[in-house]
Amino acid sequence: MNENEVRALILSWENLAILVRYIADYPEHLDIIMNKALDDSQPENWRAVWMVDKIHERHPELVIPYLPAMTSFLMTTQNASKKRHLLKLISLNEIQEEDIAALLNFCIDEFTNAAEPVAVRVHAMQILFNIAQKEPDFSGELIELIEHEMDYHGSAGIASRGGKLLKKLYAAKAK
Repeated sequence: MNENEVRALILSWENLAILVRYIADYPEHLDIIMNKALDDSQPENWRAVWMVDKIHERHPELVIPYLPAMTSFLMTTQNASKKRHLLKLISLNEIQEEDIAALLNFCIDEFTNAAEPVAVRVHAMQILFNIAQKEPDFSGELIELIEHEMDYHGSAGIASRGGKLLKKLYAAKAK
């Protein structure tokens, strides 16, 4: 399978599920999907990130090696759909020590930006929580951030995830 064939398949929703299953059987072609996913030059490339998300659901071990590249790309893309999927993927995996500072700053900006879609903000909040699990000194600041966002820029999604994370943060603080 070459890049042109992948592009043709990505253009049709009906083919995406087939392509996800194909990559599970032939993971050597995942590089082509990742090249599309981490490229903002064509609007349909966000579908490649969706595919990577679906591949991760079934075979996370195939996607994990690409996390550093996904993290770097996340910092530059303006595509909200790509941000949503990339933040979700990053939140579901262990954050590497060398990425903590960059993700911390990026996710604070995304989480506190009321203009961002709720899903982007919720996944950014989850990453901040994951960082707080590794860096307990950040927990107090995160509690304040979550409470502020729930009060002033809340939505059902922010309130739901924020409430769950606050319970965990308060429980950890009480220990």
